[in-house]
Amino acid sequence: MSALTALKLVALKKPVHQPAIVIRRNKLSSRLWEQIQLAKGQMSGTPFVLMKFRSIKDKETGVRKQVEVPKRIKPWWFQTEEGKVCVSIRYGSWIIELAKGKPSIQVDSGDDLVKALETVKIAVEAGDLDAQIENASGSLKAGFRK
Repeated sequence: MSALTALKLVALKKPVHQPAIVIRRNKLSSRLWEQIQLAKGQMSGTPFVLMKFRSIKDKETGVRKQVEVPKRIKPWWFQTEEGKVCVSIRYGSWIIELAKGKPSIQVDSGDDLVKALETVKIAVEAGDLDAQIENASGSLKAGFRK
């Protein structure tokens, strides 16, 4: 028991359920991380490949097995006519408006793109975009209803 005296013991348990907005924040934060890694990979010339598992059925035996395949990640940024880079933050298939009528962030270079994505990721984790995430999530849900 003397080994436990050096630890700070508390009477807290892990919460069973997370609020929906926290789950949505984490989802958007992980997608932003993917975009940051994709942008860094394109700048350095090394491809960023994220693997996922996919279930396929063997045609001869009929047995399902898990196969690791590369995840397709589409970049959220695009080039403007002036040569600038614009990035739109997506939640599913919906583009999040960061300010009223302004869904894109314009940057000058790839380094600025990474910085902008990291800034948005910090804002998402801090809860600054909760209203926009909630709106996009509601719009996505409405598309699945019959």
